[in-house]
Amino acid sequence: MDMDGASSVVLQALTQATSQDTAVLKPAEEQLRQWETQPGFYSVLLNIFNNHMLDVNVRWLAVLYFKNGIDRYWRRVAPHALSEEEKTSLRAGLITNFNEPVNQIATQIAVLIAKVARLDCPRQWPELIPILLESVKGQDGLRQHRALLTFYHVTKTLASKRLAQDRRLFQDLASGIYSFACSLWSHHTDCFLQQICARDEAAALGSLERSLLSLKVLRKLTVFGFQEPQQNVEVMGFLNAVFERLRQFLECSRQVGPNSSCREKLEKIIILYTKALLDFLEYHPCAFIPLIQRSLEFAVSYLFTPAGEGVTFERFTVQCMNLIKLIVKNDAYKPSKNIDDSKPESLEAHKIKTAFFTHPTLTEIGRRLVSHYFLLTEEELAMWEEDPESFAVEETGGDSWKYSLRPCAEVLFLDIFHNYNQTLIPGLLDMVQNLQGPTNVEDSAQLLMKDSVYNAVGLAAYELFDNVDFDQWFKNQLLGELQVSHHRYKLIRRRVIWLIGQWISVKFKSELRPLLYEVILSLMQDPDLVVRIETATTLKLTVDDFEFRTEQFLPYLESIFGLLFQLLQQVTECDTKMQVLHVISCVIERVNMQIRPYVGCLVQYLPLLWKQSEEHNMLRCAILTTLIHLVQGLGAECKNLYPFLLPVIQLSTDVSQPPHVYLLEDGLELWLVTLENSPAITPELLRIFQNMSALLELSSENLRTCFQIVNAYLYLSATDFLQNYAESLCRSFCNLLKDITNEGQGQVLKVVEIALKVSPILGAHMFQPLLPAVLRGIVAGERYPVVMSTYLGIIGRILLQNSSFFSSLLTQMASECSQKMEQLLASVIEMWVDRMDNITQPERRKLSSLALLSLLPSDNSCNMLHKIDTIITIWVPV
Repeated sequence: MDMDGASSVVLQALTQATSQDTAVLKPAEEQLRQWETQPGFYSVLLNIFNNHMLDVNVRWLAVLYFKNGIDRYWRRVAPHALSEEEKTSLRAGLITNFNEPVNQIATQIAVLIAKVARLDCPRQWPELIPILLESVKGQDGLRQHRALLTFYHVTKTLASKRLAQDRRLFQDLASGIYSFACSLWSHHTDCFLQQICARDEAAALGSLERSLLSLKVLRKLTVFGFQEPQQNVEVMGFLNAVFERLRQFLECSRQVGPNSSCREKLEKIIILYTKALLDFLEYHPCAFIPLIQRSLEFAVSYLFTPAGEGVTFERFTVQCMNLIKLIVKNDAYKPSKNIDDSKPESLEAHKIKTAFFTHPTLTEIGRRLVSHYFLLTEEELAMWEEDPESFAVEETGGDSWKYSLRPCAEVLFLDIFHNYNQTLIPGLLDMVQNLQGPTNVEDSAQLLMKDSVYNAVGLAAYELFDNVDFDQWFKNQLLGELQVSHHRYKLIRRRVIWLIGQWISVKFKSELRPLLYEVILSLMQDPDLVVRIETATTLKLTVDDFEFRTEQFLPYLESIFGLLFQLLQQVTECDTKMQVLHVISCVIERVNMQIRPYVGCLVQYLPLLWKQSEEHNMLRCAILTTLIHLVQGLGAECKNLYPFLLPVIQLSTDVSQPPHVYLLEDGLELWLVTLENSPAITPELLRIFQNMSALLELSSENLRTCFQIVNAYLYLSATDFLQNYAESLCRSFCNLLKDITNEGQGQVLKVVEIALKVSPILGAHMFQPLLPAVLRGIVAGERYPVVMSTYLGIIGRILLQNSSFFSSLLTQMASECSQKMEQLLASVIEMWVDRMDNITQPERRKLSSLALLSLLPSDNSCNMLHKIDTIITIWVPV
């Protein structure tokens, strides 16, 4: 590509590619795509995005095309790879200046330099790091920031490489630049603290940004740059300094106030400090041992004492909780049951933890977790009132809920309770005792506290097994709580039914189940939607429990199932509908055929729900699961569902339809159970099999289910099925056998064996192209026992049920092998007798014995005489 002439045409194409008019945009994109492999194209792009006079959107697009080109054409082995000369020129051009004025473009340039560094640094690009370090030392603020931004992205990318040789290179780099990185971080951090004290927020913001970037570099070097970081004084010095820096930044965040321009970046850098500690703990648990004491003191101080009041914010609190949790549950810090087998590091860590977690400390942590961090917030209560369904979705594990404060507090509580239950149990039981009896509905604080305490008792159910008589508590206390119908008491009704769900598989007498079903029946009619949804979830846990007795549940089945169906209609969120459908599926699965009288409304509603969920494939998966259990419950009556059921199966298993990515597995399962429960084949059911050829070509993990479906068709109506599909099926099998595991080969042959069993004449004729390979496998002495056993089963069945076909097959094979038929038969008999022990199934052994004996009165008896004693030895016990 001629540089002088190319710059203008590439610039024009990039300008057109930023257009909103598709008539202009599409041809420009196509032209740029064609130029991607032209020599000199990326040099032109470099000149364009380095020209600060051009339009920002054009420069941005030039950077993106350059970055994508690195992924496609930078490696030497790539098709249309860039020449070494051009790459040398590009590397030099990328680091000639760090003065990009636009932040977004500067970040993209830093990322693309890091991509090149991943492939070329340090061997082909040894000058990169020295130039970056020199630029970082400069006095020009913009140049210094851009170089530091690039330095971070390069460090991050090199740290992510995982090959042993790459790790050693990064460790060499880290040891060479760590001192400089530490001094850089320290300098920018001190500058920020001085400027913020002087109330110079504009200057402080710039220093804070540089401190943040230098800390990001230092974090990667610390975590990934040293094999034994505990032996490096500077590394341990940095990590010990983290705690003091955190205190300083937390104090700054208190001083600057919520509306300060520094506030957002202050919170970012505070979180980054905690990430440095968490990452180091994860990757170097033994090296972290000297930091355990300070980490626990720091985290517990800010979370569970007045020191954190007015200073902490949610993400910081979550990080501190994670720090405590990882120290408490870290396997490297737990001694072996036999102390003599323990590593010294484990004993030392355990000693530090034991000294720290005293009885008063643990008691206060447990109390504060329950009484402070478990409490529902005002925002959550408002959400419950304004959008109860969304609240219910979040409470059952919505994406934002997983990473919020309360679930993190619950996980920490569980981990601490598990490790120190003997210390924490008495305190929790005291809290329960103090809340006995119904709570005044006007006392919001007490209602919230009871909700939190009951939450703790539910979470710790397994740990409290020996300390709580849940059956008595259920009868004497919890039942009464559930009968308080006041609007404000919905908080407790919902928590109590959740609590019962947590204990149902831990300690709940079978005799109390009917009483529980009455409670569930009542709460499924509660005026509050959240209570009804939580009750449905507890119902699922109840019927899922191994002590579930169908006969106890049957008197309530009609009413509860009707209420579940009403709930399914009432909720509007996709996640909630899925949740209720899973409950319905579970109930149908457990009561099986007893559900038949009550499913009419559900059967009428599911087609409508399927249509409404066209854009929600996960909801459609839940519908498929419900249909699977519904078909199993209905048995032969499932034929009445065919007008809805068969199109659903057709769509779910059609690999040409995009939804199959989500629906295929459940769709195949539904197809199989439909066949297993169908009383007879229908043309519509037969027509669906047109989807199977493409499914067999996929050779996916669903292949086993596909074979089961084929077998089900054979058992249901072999003649109709084979006449319509045997030819295409045989072709698919021939292709499959070229590249399939021994287990898969056995599955294919089993289909052929079943076809011969249910339709001997038609089966042998339709699958004739596969049979010579079976004979060849026997003569060659197939080594895999399952395959050999199936080979012998197939030939035995042909010999017994269609002897003339066997003779013609033998003649055909003898001709192909240029052998006499008698010789070929002798080889088959020889191997058959020799491998009889491969056949373990009694039915197949009997079949083989009869097949061998059937040869005795034939023209081929001479081949049998020298084996007669062995054949009799096989035949008699069979």
